[in-house]
Amino acid sequence: MSAVVTGLGLVTPLGRKADEVFDALLAGRSGIVAVPEGHAAHGWLPFAGIAPHIDGTEVLPPTEIRCVDRFVLMALAAADDAIADAGLEVGRDVAPDRIAVVIGTGGGGLETFEQQSHGRVQRGRPAVSPYLLPGMLSNMAAARVAIKYGAQGYSSAPVTACAAGAQAIAEGLRLLRADEADVVVCGGSESSLHPTVAAAFDNARALARGWPDPALASRPFDLKRNGFVLGEGAGVLVLERAEHAAARGATAHAELLGWGGTTDAHHPTMPRPDGAGAAAAMRAALRSAGLAPSDIGYVNAHGTGTKLGDVAESAALNAVFGDHRPAVSSTKGATGHLLGAAGSVEAVISVLAVERGQLPPTVNLLEPDPACALDHVRQPRETRVRAALSNSFAFGGHNLSLIFGEPSTTGRHQQPGEIR
Repeated sequence: MSAVVTGLGLVTPLGRKADEVFDALLAGRSGIVAVPEGHAAHGWLPFAGIAPHIDGTEVLPPTEIRCVDRFVLMALAAADDAIADAGLEVGRDVAPDRIAVVIGTGGGGLETFEQQSHGRVQRGRPAVSPYLLPGMLSNMAAARVAIKYGAQGYSSAPVTACAAGAQAIAEGLRLLRADEADVVVCGGSESSLHPTVAAAFDNARALARGWPDPALASRPFDLKRNGFVLGEGAGVLVLERAEHAAARGATAHAELLGWGGTTDAHHPTMPRPDGAGAAAAMRAALRSAGLAPSDIGYVNAHGTGTKLGDVAESAALNAVFGDHRPAVSSTKGATGHLLGAAGSVEAVISVLAVERGQLPPTVNLLEPDPACALDHVRQPRETRVRAALSNSFAFGGHNLSLIFGEPSTTGRHQQPGEIR
């Protein structure tokens, strides 16, 4: 059963509209900035990928925004855009019990929990809001989207750290292939720019440091990389059975061809040095899609900018693709690492690479590490991409790979500037 992508929604450090974000990536812009005074992470992070502000009243009635965490607001904003892009109306285009919602996160309502905990320490029990739990629980992004749109089918919230957004999309494909839904709203959201999270990553020496210009700090695969940059955001896709999309006259950005998932079973935070688990996920995705390695024209790498992770992923890519060497870039150079939202944001970027025939470069890749010998995209490329692979790897050893291809349905989205 074919599944097509009919809607895209983004909230990222580069902006809130999918095409605008993709254009910024092609232009080599960075969304990494110095953390301003007044931000919760000021003094805890020197720089970060900060997404645009979202007022709760943009996405919810004023009476419902008490203690709604920022990760929920970003998920709602991205879902609103994706559903509008798909031209979808629940009840008219899909039965309420045939639309599913799967939105993952790594940490859930970290901001809400931190604020409420601080209030409890300062003022005791009365300071803790009765709205704390519905504000911070990790399933609340999925729940709020379902409530807003009346989606009464299956819903869930993967919490597989930095693979959560990608796993949500994979789960969406499984639901469609099992005929358990006609439409799935899926993706990930993360708001992690808070003192405790920042301190934990910094004390683990995982974060980039020592860069006077924030825009230079995130540099996947570069010889001078020294850690990742924390970011925040959300990415949501509307997936549909191809037959369902065609029947309602919807157009498709791309087709979700397959997915693969494995577990390293190696270490709580470090990948297998040889990338064996990541390679197995990519091979599983190729089998799921019915493709050979030579069919992949572009890889949006996980590529966070850590010393070990980038080398392990490079080893995995070379093991899977050998002499084929597809074009590879990591868009985290421009956005930072969005943790549980990374996989879904990068899935949207991969969809647009297929749709537009353009490959975004890896920002700040000035001197590729010889240990990361790949066909790096260092300047934008224009080329037909029949299939693109998007990788997401996570603490705990979770590995997810997604493959998107050109849609086989007759309808497709019009490109910017295209005349029909």
